[in-house]
Amino acid sequence: MKLIVSCEHGGHEVPAPHAGRFVGAEELLRSHRGWDPGALTLASEMALAFDAPLFASTTTRLLVDLNRSIGHAQLYSEATRALPAAAKRELVAAHYRPHRDAVEHAVAGHIARGDCVLHIASHSFTPVLDGIERRADVAWLYDPRRAGERACAAAWLSALRALRPELALRRNYPYEGKSDGLTATLRRRHGPERYIGIELELNQRFVLAGGAVWPVLRAAVIASLKTVMTSLLTADPSWSRTSAAR
Repeated sequence: MKLIVSCEHGGHEVPAPHAGRFVGAEELLRSHRGWDPGALTLASEMALAFDAPLFASTTTRLLVDLNRSIGHAQLYSEATRALPAAAKRELVAAHYRPHRDAVEHAVAGHIARGDCVLHIASHSFTPVLDGIERRADVAWLYDPRRAGERACAAAWLSALRALRPELALRRNYPYEGKSDGLTATLRRRHGPERYIGIELELNQRFVLAGGAVWPVLRAAVIASLKTVMTSLLTADPSWSRTSAAR
């Protein structure tokens, strides 16, 4: 099995040609609307631990959302939704397609060579949305119709629970894993026997709290993933093409 890590909302940078659209919106850019705090830090450490490729973007999602399909109502935010069609196509060509194409090409390449792919898309969620507290610390989003994704999410949850029993762990929360996103697009192109797509969601409260709690959580998530990778290889030796975790 080949591990691939991606991070679609890794930063809140605004490319210089579009800076004028966000004058006075600095607070919005730094909020969960502009990016996924902590997602890139975890993704980078995860990729390093497994010697896996990392595909990440640090451009704000308010420009164009890399985790939405072309034509989706939330592909553009209020800052870019009213742009002319030609300008939107330029945003897609400059910022959306490079990231999506790189991930899709890597997945397709491994599968064409006979490998299975575990794709982890690193995300984070705001602790409170519209006045409602999200009751989870770590969550896994996946398509419950795909047995491999169900098994991977369940095994990862169990492994992390063994390490950190105090954490609130959920599956397909606070979003549905089969909803629109990069992993959903890849599922349509690759069968369940070759592609496992998991969106890992972490509560941003750990990032906001700072101190030791955040790095400790990241270490536990990575350690539990190593346990999962070992169990996957034991269950199906044909997946032994994966790079061993360091």
